[in-house]
Amino acid sequence: MKKGKIIVVSAPSGTGKSSIIKRLLEYPELNLGFSISATSRAPRGTEQHGVEYYFITHEEFKRKAQAGDFVEWEEVYPGTCYGTLKSEVERVTDDGRNLIMDIDVKGGLNVKKCFGDRAITIFILPPSKEELEKRLRGRGTDTEEVIRKRLDKADFELSFAPEFDVRVVNDDLEKAVSDVKGIIES
Repeated sequence: MKKGKIIVVSAPSGTGKSSIIKRLLEYPELNLGFSISATSRAPRGTEQHGVEYYFITHEEFKRKAQAGDFVEWEEVYPGTCYGTLKSEVERVTDDGRNLIMDIDVKGGLNVKKCFGDRAITIFILPPSKEELEKRLRGRGTDTEEVIRKRLDKADFELSFAPEFDVRVVNDDLEKAVSDVKGIIES
């Protein structure tokens, strides 16, 4: 059986990439499987282990990283790591499904390096920095300090946008979903 393709979606926090991916998963014709990332952070709200993320301790995360169990991983904030387990890529693509990955910019570029033409990288841009800040505040889940960190990190992440295969501005969710769906289909 032919292995599936790898679709990487990256964006600064608050840009809407999770909403876009959730909608894309509703299209059976895309034959998508979702990659569940591992993280060393605590669950937020109603997040569940094995659904939104694999929640593991920082120590366990570092052990797995040293053992080479990740396709990509990053210590995004001090003490908070995110990564994609090799077993996740294989779980989805071995049966021919296309893997959609929601990962940070450095991880996205690492996956592209690792898989070459088998992977397409899509960067979701906010309409503006002001709108991004409004969205982050509107969540009501983060402290002022966390929001500041996310906005500072967004500047860094946005600098990587030109290195991605395709860029999509999310100023209208329906249009952004349609744009990304078209990119995957082509």
